[in-house]
Amino acid sequence: MEKADFYKDVRADCAGPCEGLVVIEMTTSWAGPMAGCILADFGAQVIKVEHPGGEVMRRQPIGIPGSDLMILHETVNRNKHSVSLDLHDAGDREEFLKLCASADIVIENFRPGTLESWGMGYKDIAEIKPDIIYVSISGFGQFGELSDRACYDPIAQNYCGWTSIAGGPDQPPMKAPTFLGDDLAGLHGALGALAALRHRERTGEGQHVDVSLIDSLLSASNGNLTAGAYGIKIPKTGNEHQSAMPSNVFECKDGSAYIATLLDSHWDSMAALIGRPDLEGLKLAQRLERRVELNKILADWCIRQPVDFVVEAFASKGLAVTRVNSFAEVAREEHIASRDMLQSVRLSDGVDAPLTGPAVKFSRTPTSIRSAAPAIGQHNSKYIKDK
Repeated sequence: MEKADFYKDVRADCAGPCEGLVVIEMTTSWAGPMAGCILADFGAQVIKVEHPGGEVMRRQPIGIPGSDLMILHETVNRNKHSVSLDLHDAGDREEFLKLCASADIVIENFRPGTLESWGMGYKDIAEIKPDIIYVSISGFGQFGELSDRACYDPIAQNYCGWTSIAGGPDQPPMKAPTFLGDDLAGLHGALGALAALRHRERTGEGQHVDVSLIDSLLSASNGNLTAGAYGIKIPKTGNEHQSAMPSNVFECKDGSAYIATLLDSHWDSMAALIGRPDLEGLKLAQRLERRVELNKILADWCIRQPVDFVVEAFASKGLAVTRVNSFAEVAREEHIASRDMLQSVRLSDGVDAPLTGPAVKFSRTPTSIRSAAPAIGQHNSKYIKDK
């Protein structure tokens, strides 16, 4: 399909499929801001409430070249408005409640019980806006034995067992190099908000949506929690997969390729491609038994070939393959440009920067980075009197 064909029925008169929704986002760090970012990318009017001194992501490296702004903050807070309030101040708390009175969704990621102690919990907001959708994102959830514990992404990854299977067989427990739990919790927060809105459309009822990093990671663990309940040990397989062969990184003359073969027919095509017709006909169980031997055969073939040749040769046969890219390399890929995954944005300080674009594409209501992350309190005058 051509890009123009996908967007042939596009509308230019709306910001996205969630245009018209009003979201109050009172969050810091990544999980809560990510939930708000997804809804903002979808066209919702997201009003981020932060302390006048700015939240932590404004100061987290890596910095944008030529600017004092930070990549993390600019990435997760685009398409939002900013209101600065000191929630330790009674007057500012009243202003926050006024904002919530006209909102559809509230997103917060404070430790459970904190906002309730300030008179800004779900029950408090529901008194002034009975049909509010109130999304709480936390490490361990709003209830449970550990719900009052402090939690960051690496804590969640280690608690839930994720790090016990990451890395190679001889390596110690290893966390993901990105905010995996935060990203998943943010995604579930946005999904939960939209599901609760659908229920409100049918019934008029608002509700409290509880999302935890722990639950989000476990729900994306491919059934490993169930295996754990049976006492089944999950092996650490590194770049390989216990039910696919080959599935690994193979060094080439000038780079590396990741090759994954699951179907027996794909294995036969691969065996013919590397000049080993004698290996055709091997079934998956046989390949798994001979994993070390077959990996070496494929490795010996790949090391003699340029990586681009390996990728093109395998792809031409319908086999799953890719060059192993760095982020710098993938940022230069034509495919990434065609998918609008890097979008040039004029930041609040006037610097232009390529920011990571929205993941979901809509044929009729496309999403984009419409505005850069705002300066602290940039929209105070729009939403709050005397600010």
